Amino acid sequence: MLLPALGLSSCIHIKRPLDIDLQETKVGTKTGASHWQAVLGLVAWGDGGVHAAARNGGLSVIYHADEEILAILFFVYFRNKTIVYGE
Repeated sequence: MLLPALGLSSCIHIKRPLDIDLQETKVGTKTGASHWQAVLGLVAWGDGGVHAAARNGGLSVIYHADEEILAILFFVYFRNKTIVYGE
């Protein structure tokens, strides 16, 4: 039932954890983010990796990571963002 609803939407915005064990997760005091983008599925650019996110936030230890997905106009524009938390 969810798939037809997503197909009719012109914008999808989802944020979800990349971790599988969240019971003892520390968040930390610093955050860092990285992303990659694509247009029409033909051209893509950026570095959305965990290492790039840690480097951008000045983190040396990562405790937790999230993923944020944004798709506009039936994936005409797509962005995948990685957010890391740590020290």
